[in-house]
Amino acid sequence: MERIHTTSIGWIMSAEIDFALPSSVDIYDTTLRDGSQQEGISLTVDDKLRVAEQLDRLGVAFIEGGWPGANPKDAEFFRRAPRELKFGISTLVAFGSTRRPGGKVEVDETLRHLLEAETEAVCIVAKSWDYHVTEALRTTLDEGLRMAEESVRYLVDQGRRVFFDAEHFFDGYKNNPEFAMAVLRAASAGGASTLVLCDTNGGSLPHEVSGIVKEVRGATDLELGVHFHNDSGCATANALLSVELGVTHVQGCINGYGERTGNTDLSVAIPNLSLKMGVETVPREHIRLISSVSRHVAEVVNIAVDPQKPYVGNSSFTHKAGLHVSAIARRKDAYEHIDPEVVGNGTRFVMSEMAGRSAVAIKAGEMGVELSQEQNATVLEHLKTLEHQGYHFETADGSMELLMREAAGWHQDFFEFESYRVINDLREGESPTTEATVKLWVNGQRHIATAEGNGPVNALDAALRKALSPIYEKLGLVHLTDFKVRVLDSSSGSGAKVRVLIDSSDSDGTWTTIGVSPNVIEASWKALLDSIVVGLLRSAGISRLQ
Repeated sequence: MERIHTTSIGWIMSAEIDFALPSSVDIYDTTLRDGSQQEGISLTVDDKLRVAEQLDRLGVAFIEGGWPGANPKDAEFFRRAPRELKFGISTLVAFGSTRRPGGKVEVDETLRHLLEAETEAVCIVAKSWDYHVTEALRTTLDEGLRMAEESVRYLVDQGRRVFFDAEHFFDGYKNNPEFAMAVLRAASAGGASTLVLCDTNGGSLPHEVSGIVKEVRGATDLELGVHFHNDSGCATANALLSVELGVTHVQGCINGYGERTGNTDLSVAIPNLSLKMGVETVPREHIRLISSVSRHVAEVVNIAVDPQKPYVGNSSFTHKAGLHVSAIARRKDAYEHIDPEVVGNGTRFVMSEMAGRSAVAIKAGEMGVELSQEQNATVLEHLKTLEHQGYHFETADGSMELLMREAAGWHQDFFEFESYRVINDLREGESPTTEATVKLWVNGQRHIATAEGNGPVNALDAALRKALSPIYEKLGLVHLTDFKVRVLDSSSGSGAKVRVLIDSSDSDGTWTTIGVSPNVIEASWKALLDSIVVGLLRSAGISRLQ
């Protein structure tokens, strides 16, 4: 191996290092750069500005805005950001790389674009794995070190705070620890404020991370940061472990976005650090915003938050088993590791065949339905019977409410159903047409309505509304927003039983209804009727569904 020349500024003996847990860490969000490299994410400049606003609302210390000069979108973002972003807490950071091999910092295009972004802080990436220096950059190890030190010094001399991302550091250290450490010393000599150890391939496990972070922490008094990818499923755990070893700068993405399998999930890391480990991250009073920020950003990137994501997912404090619900009815902390309101989430109870009487009573109370003990037992038995037939009430709150109301002695009197008929007509060379006719009784009068639609469900919905809307004007506020069909026993082929879920909404909220039958039209009709009845209940101010 060639000789490596470095200075030792900022480097000390390991005996002088205290590995105590820090009182606070800086959270550095790279959703707008690393996170946007995730497959399926494509952010416009307006999107990036909206995400940045949410991250500042949460209170992260640094927001990496992108790579100025790398593409027109990031160039426009950094032009608009000073005018359109009024941060209360966060600092915007521009990202780039060191100068090119054999080049001069004064004329390097990447460094010029970093300075033109006019951010207070910049982050530059350098190769710290010798394999990448010789094979990817095709230069010498000594030149790789000069690139790092000269680039950092140049940016510092221009008045920038420099974060130094040591790319592939963990793999580089495993392969050639002498060179990996030399890269950090070069950045330190150049004046970097923070040395960030990157697990760029995301394959390092906690026991490997622990040993390497200890070695680095024992060799320098500069601030250390970490940047983990999640290819081994350990990114967030590795970040938490690193903080325990004295790291005070954590990079990641809200919701764990990022290339391949993503980055350290800040939606999980922040509450774990603050609530579990006692380490200050974002302002304490802002932690309650993390669920809403997570979901808001998810809306912008158009990828729904995983319902089972810890802390912020819709299911993270949802209870289904009867034993759990019964215990929580007495003590909320029995099956919840924190108070969900601390992270802006809430406790939910869903109904299924696993439910017990406590779950039924709680759910009925939420819906404003009073049940006697006998009625409670009736609901429970009916629920288990229907779920055995293929119903799935934890996702069908509208149908669940109707089941409970009927057990309490209520029967809908909005209309009485007589019959329906659906005709599909397909002629050679023409588009298919569907016609539906429904016959109903309302207040002793018979109503017959026929309508066409772009399929059986649409035609039935149109006919049903045509019959009822003249009587119930507020039905016009009820809209079907989604329609899902699932085959329950695929081994039966085209004769299989199907489950239909219909999502509906009005100006005040949404609800879901369900139908199950071997006949897809019949299953759809059941879900459709329930949807209309719930809509009428809501228009009458009876239903509490939100």
